[in-house]
Amino acid sequence: MDTDLNLLPALDALLTEGSVTGAARRLGLSSSAMSRTLARLRAATGDPLLVRAGRGLVPTPRATALRDRVHLLSRDVRDVLSPQDDRLDLATLDRTFTIRANEGFVGLFSAPLVAAVIKAAPHARLRFAPKPVKDAGPLREGAIDLEIGVLGTFAPEVRTHLLFRDRFLGVVRTGHPLLSAPVTPECYAAARHVVVSRKGSFMGPVDDALDVLGLHREIVAVVPGFPDALRIAGKSDLVALVPKSCLGDASLGQGLASFELPVTTPEIVVSAMWHPRMEADPAHRWLRDTVMSVCRHSVP
Repeated sequence: MDTDLNLLPALDALLTEGSVTGAARRLGLSSSAMSRTLARLRAATGDPLLVRAGRGLVPTPRATALRDRVHLLSRDVRDVLSPQDDRLDLATLDRTFTIRANEGFVGLFSAPLVAAVIKAAPHARLRFAPKPVKDAGPLREGAIDLEIGVLGTFAPEVRTHLLFRDRFLGVVRTGHPLLSAPVTPECYAAARHVVVSRKGSFMGPVDDALDVLGLHREIVAVVPGFPDALRIAGKSDLVALVPKSCLGDASLGQGLASFELPVTTPEIVVSAMWHPRMEADPAHRWLRDTVMSVCRHSVP
């Protein structure tokens, strides 16, 4: 037998008011419509619920026993089927947010992001997770709250928001002979290089641009993160290729010099990504807004 939940508010009104007329007034119905609803409730519950006593109605023992329970159920149904309350008390927010990002993003943004979060929500916590591969599974499963990176071929249902645009620069140690004259494609290709690739690839967009000019560079080392490439460049004659944002940390910039690439490479578009299941969550929305604000004010 199917249960008609539309009868629940009517039952709550009837048991609260103790009269058909009062219940009808409460729900904005006619008395005749409420009488028909009472008949349906009697059939559904197998109990008269309200019976005549003189000029009024009195509840049956079953109705009296149900009154408080029905009122609570009716309130819960209204809460479930109503729009979510967007009010968020950051002072009492006790929640851990997991952000998956590469080493470069964590190095540049983790300090200002943690500071912004604990200033607004002192009981909130951030967990930065490593990013070995592009995989939407953890977003779908709720293992991570926010993914930071380049979109690429990501899951189609994932929501995104642009955080900032970046570009590659060449980086060498201070006093490197490459900087003794304007950096041309030929002298850039003639140098030896360290590149960054999570997949261990020796080739990238710069090599495609050089190939068009009939040039080829010698790659000596492949490392998983941009800070690794900067450390190697700072202690050798190798040329590193890193996003401009990676030079925002003064500790990484010491003893290093950067230069514009002599070839054109695609722009780096860094975005925040999240699963639509978190779209309407007020706390998650606050986290997204905080990340966007920090990136907007921290990108060099």
